Amino acid sequence: MRIAHRHRLALLVLLVVGGMLLAMSTAYWFAAGRALQSEQIQAKRQLGLYAQSLQQHIDRYRSLPQVLALDPDLLAAVSAPLSPAQRDALNRKLELANDVAHLSTLTLIGRDGVALAASNWHLPTSNVGQDYTFRPYVQQALAEGSGHFYGIGLTTGAPGYFLSQAVRDNSGRVLGVVAIKIELAALEREWLLMPDIVLVSDQHGVVFLASRNEWRYRTLRPLGETDLRELGKTRQYAEQAMLPVRMQTLRELGDDSRLVEAEAPALKRPVLWQEVALGESRWHLHLLHDTGEVVGAGRSAALAAAGAWLALAFLILFMEQRRRLAHHRQRSREELEAVLRQHAEELRTAQDGIVQAAQRADAGLSRSLEHLPQGVVIIDAQLKLVAWNSRYAELFGFPPDLLQVGRPIEDLFRFNARRGLLGPGPIEKAIQRRLGHLRSGKPHLRESEKQDGTVLEIRGNPLPEGGFVTSYADITSYKNAARELRSLADALERRVEERTRDLAAAKAEAEAANRYKTRFVASAVHDLLQPLNAARMFLSALRGRSGDSDAKDIVEHADNALAAQDAILNSLLDIARLEARSQQTRVRDFRLESLLEALGHEFGVVAASRGLRLQRMATGAVVRSDEALLRRILQNFLSNAIRYTARGRILLGCRRAGGGVRIEVHDQGPGIPESRQQEIFEEFRRLDDGVAHDRGTGLGLAIVERIGRLLGHPIGLRSRLGHGSVFSVTVPCGDPAAVVAQAPPVPIDTEGDSSLRGRRVWCIDDDAHVCEAERVLLRRWECAVEFAGGGGAAQAAAAGGARVPDLLLLDAHLDGIEGSDLYPQLCGLWRAVPPVILVTAERDETLRAHALECGWGFLPKPVKPPALRALMTQLLLRNAG
Repeated sequence: MRIAHRHRLALLVLLVVGGMLLAMSTAYWFAAGRALQSEQIQAKRQLGLYAQSLQQHIDRYRSLPQVLALDPDLLAAVSAPLSPAQRDALNRKLELANDVAHLSTLTLIGRDGVALAASNWHLPTSNVGQDYTFRPYVQQALAEGSGHFYGIGLTTGAPGYFLSQAVRDNSGRVLGVVAIKIELAALEREWLLMPDIVLVSDQHGVVFLASRNEWRYRTLRPLGETDLRELGKTRQYAEQAMLPVRMQTLRELGDDSRLVEAEAPALKRPVLWQEVALGESRWHLHLLHDTGEVVGAGRSAALAAAGAWLALAFLILFMEQRRRLAHHRQRSREELEAVLRQHAEELRTAQDGIVQAAQRADAGLSRSLEHLPQGVVIIDAQLKLVAWNSRYAELFGFPPDLLQVGRPIEDLFRFNARRGLLGPGPIEKAIQRRLGHLRSGKPHLRESEKQDGTVLEIRGNPLPEGGFVTSYADITSYKNAARELRSLADALERRVEERTRDLAAAKAEAEAANRYKTRFVASAVHDLLQPLNAARMFLSALRGRSGDSDAKDIVEHADNALAAQDAILNSLLDIARLEARSQQTRVRDFRLESLLEALGHEFGVVAASRGLRLQRMATGAVVRSDEALLRRILQNFLSNAIRYTARGRILLGCRRAGGGVRIEVHDQGPGIPESRQQEIFEEFRRLDDGVAHDRGTGLGLAIVERIGRLLGHPIGLRSRLGHGSVFSVTVPCGDPAAVVAQAPPVPIDTEGDSSLRGRRVWCIDDDAHVCEAERVLLRRWECAVEFAGGGGAAQAAAAGGARVPDLLLLDAHLDGIEGSDLYPQLCGLWRAVPPVILVTAERDETLRAHALECGWGFLPKPVKPPALRALMTQLLLRNAG
């Protein structure tokens, strides 16, 4: 029997351990697979952001060679031989342009491929006089009009991306080439802050940009003879030793993604290798994402599965043990009750005979009670001993001479009391309490623990003719088992609590990572808006000076490109602000008709320019919402409707919906498949069947979804393929009595206004490019820019007795001080309060409200020149009045 018990125990342990291992393995692979899929999606999105950042960094300078090629001084330089004085002046001009544009080098090359002038003319590594005919960007510009090429400069030894443009005369003949070199090291330094490895490879598979130095100038595939011949001919990477990357693909994940183990350069663990093709010169962008979180997720899931399995196994064992003990106790009780009933019946029928037999007995032992496992004692109505069994004497250790028939039970109680078996308290009181129970004739059931740890279950039942039968069952093993089970249950509960805390910590860590991502996007967009602001001001100033129609077209194209980039950055900033829940809302009651009328006029012109008809239905509804954010939702709906409708009409209207108003935009576009109707509300998701030249950024509906969630306005979509789509937003009804009538703004004609002529203006900004752009733009408007610099220099100039300006252009965030704090200090130095316009690259609604409260002007970057001129005119007129 012991062998069978051991076999059952071994089988049980094997079942528990095997099930635990199986649960851990299943949970590990499932959680690791899910985590790997999540990491793959995140890596793909991150790679898209890196690709967009790299492309925008290059696009920022793409139109610059075209603008420089139109410069009359550069055209004159390549048209005729240069004198030393002319060459010196041209070198200094290129140096100044290079400093303003923040380039690496700027070079003018003759038709023969020799550099005539360069921005680094005064350095030992000057490009002047060098022959660049072998460089592809020179050959491309001479043959095709423009060129581009990435390589290491043979003169300077610094790598960079070259953009070139042919300089032509009025007949279109190529006379020379203007080339700029852009340093991409700043991107590498930004990538260095990221935990992932970012690489960019060329068409030969050579890595030329990398966030880790050991990966730069390594080959991702073997170089063929054609590749080596071309690299040697162009001397693209000079004398760099191009070592191969040794890696092993562990698993193909699809969608240009794979699991790779890198041997040289060596990495600690396998990485997720994500790749995307770039349109720039057949480049490829690679992201090597660490899989540590995947392993951690699998390990956590395995531990959780093991804990859950053990908890379930222990719970089942506990319930089974409890069931067995309960069954055993029930069976013992039934046996004892049966015995007691039998003896009670015998006592009822032959009580006198039993008493006489007991009196004749030697020591009062009853053979009929000896087979019982419990200790049993019987007393008569006078509370004297009648019968007992040996188990009763053994449990309490009574001496033989104490157990005698006819002895009062009180003597036995006193004997136990002297040994401390009746518990604490007065002895007489405990004895009388027990005698009182016996005299009452009521059945009782209780448990008592002896000093040696033995636990007895005491059950007493009265006899029909008087007297009492009491049994004493040893339940120590049952109590010990119950305590062990309770201890096990407590341990399991503590383990569950620990896992719950671990899950809470993991959730908090994920939320912190999401907040970091949101802050990173907001900071990156803020930094990108600074040079964009300067570029748009330079283009606005250049537009007024360009008389040539081709030059005006180039300026217009560049301005459109910057405006598109502005829209993308603002959309990213809006998404970051909405995710961070920092968007301020101004909910009020207003009439919907005024908003729909303005949108109808605004988008009606756009629709008409594309051969479409925008129809609007009038309404008298009053709604409660944030008018600016609601306008943003409807603008995105109308923009998408125009973008995806080739012909026909677009309808804007509203209808009652329960206790609210549902505003709808109907279009006659191609419709949206049901499988993609949720997908289009994600970032960078867009359909492929829009207008070819206006596909959008894929951010509009993502912003709509977040604004709707912020305001509590449900966003709806109905669509059928081939029949168009209906986008809707439902807003609550407002109170017509709470609507405040607003007077229309008085338009200010700024184009023909001459109130800016001769006005003294100070430009305070820590970015030198922004100051220079503002200076050029304001001088075009005939303003006198008496100061353009940072906050510290402005304080020094004001303290030195500089004249009080007529107007201040003040950046809201300066190094070491806020613009709103600097302005009162300057006013104190001047002892005057000139009007001021706060300019900021952040969409801070609190700062805007503070500026309006103080009567200051407020403009977000990038500043639109017409808006700046209108606001300057308005503030000067108000100050004059």
